[in-house]
Amino acid sequence: MPSTRSVIQVADEDLEQLRARLRATRWPARWPLSGWGAGTDGGELRRLVEYWADGFDWRAQEAMINALPSRFETVAGVPVHYLRFDGEAADAAPIVLTHGWPSTFLEHVGLAKRLARPSEYGAVGATAFTVIVPSLPGFPFTPQWPDLPALATHELWHRLMTQLGFPRYLAHGGDLGAGVSTRLAAAHPDAVLGIHVLAVADPERQDGLTEQERAYVAQTARWHAEEGGYEHLQRTRPLSAAYALNDSPAGLLGWLLEKYHAWTDHEDGAPGLSDDLILTQTSLYWFTGAIAPSFRPYWEHRAFPPGPVSVTVPTALAVFPADLVQPPRSWAERGYHLTRYTRMPRGGHFAALEQPDLLAADIRAFARTLR
Repeated sequence: MPSTRSVIQVADEDLEQLRARLRATRWPARWPLSGWGAGTDGGELRRLVEYWADGFDWRAQEAMINALPSRFETVAGVPVHYLRFDGEAADAAPIVLTHGWPSTFLEHVGLAKRLARPSEYGAVGATAFTVIVPSLPGFPFTPQWPDLPALATHELWHRLMTQLGFPRYLAHGGDLGAGVSTRLAAAHPDAVLGIHVLAVADPERQDGLTEQERAYVAQTARWHAEEGGYEHLQRTRPLSAAYALNDSPAGLLGWLLEKYHAWTDHEDGAPGLSDDLILTQTSLYWFTGAIAPSFRPYWEHRAFPPGPVSVTVPTALAVFPADLVQPPRSWAERGYHLTRYTRMPRGGHFAALEQPDLLAADIRAFARTLR
C-alpha cells in the first residue's frame, strides 16, 4: 500500500550550515563582461545568494511541500515518491506527468491542480484528470539505483501506474519527461492512451528533408554549439562538476540559475521565475544531494544509447516560442503518430511553471480527441 508522510524536515543545524556556506562564498575575480553572455550573471547571482542566506523563508516552503499530497509506492524494490491529485469528476482519466532537468515534482503542481480540478480555475465543465506526478529516480525524493538500472524509468512508471490501478492512462512531459513519455508509449501502446509532449526524439529516418526540416536541424546544431556545454559535460564528465556543485550552494545556484534565465520567456535581465521558486528548487537539490544523480540520465543516454523509437499511439506536441528548439510538425510526424500540433503564443522550457493555463487547456483539448 502507498504511504503518506512529510517528505522533508531539514534540521536546524543543516539550515544554518547552508546559510553559513552562502555567507562565506568565495567569489571569483570580476569578469570583463557584464550580463549573461559568459554564463550566470554575477550581480544576479550575488543578489540571490544574499537573499538565500538572509531572507528566504525555507520553513514556509518546507511546510508547503509537506502539505502536498505526497505518497510513496514501492515499485520493483524502488520506493517511488509521487504526488496524487484526484480528479473532480467520477470519470477522470489518469495521467502521469514527468518533470525534467533542472526541475523537481514541484514543476507540475500548478498544472496538476488545473488538470484535476478545472472548475476551481475557471474551466467549468472541462475534462478532469486524476494526476500522478512522480519524482525521477535520483531527484528529490526517489532514490537513485546504486548500480546501473535494471528497469528504465518508463518501465518504472508503467509498473507504478498499474499498481495504482490504472491499466490505461495518458502521459505528459517535457525535457527528460518527454523522453520518458515517448518510451512509455513505444513500449506499452496497449496501456498508453496517448502522450502530450513538449519535445520529440529525432526520427530514425532523416532522408528527403523539407526546407523547414533542414532549417530545424541547423537550428538544433547551433543551439548545441552555443548553449549545449552543460549537456556535453553532464553526458561525458558528470562527476567532475558534481563534486563542486554538491559542496558549494552558491555554485549549485549558479549552475541552475543560468538555465532558469536562458530557458524562460522573459523580457528583462532576470529569470522568468520567482526568486522563491528558484531557491526552493535549488534548496531541494541541496538538502537531498540530488545534483550528482540528476546528471545520471545524461551520462546513461551517452553510455547506453537507447536506440530509435516509433510511437504509434496518438501524440500531441506543444511548441513554446522560448523553448530550446521548436521542431516543425513534419519532423515529429516522422517518428510519432501525431494527431495534434500546437504553437503556443508565449512561454518557454518550463511551460508548466510559466504557462500552466495554456498547457492545461492544450492537454484537455488533446484528451477530448481520444474519447
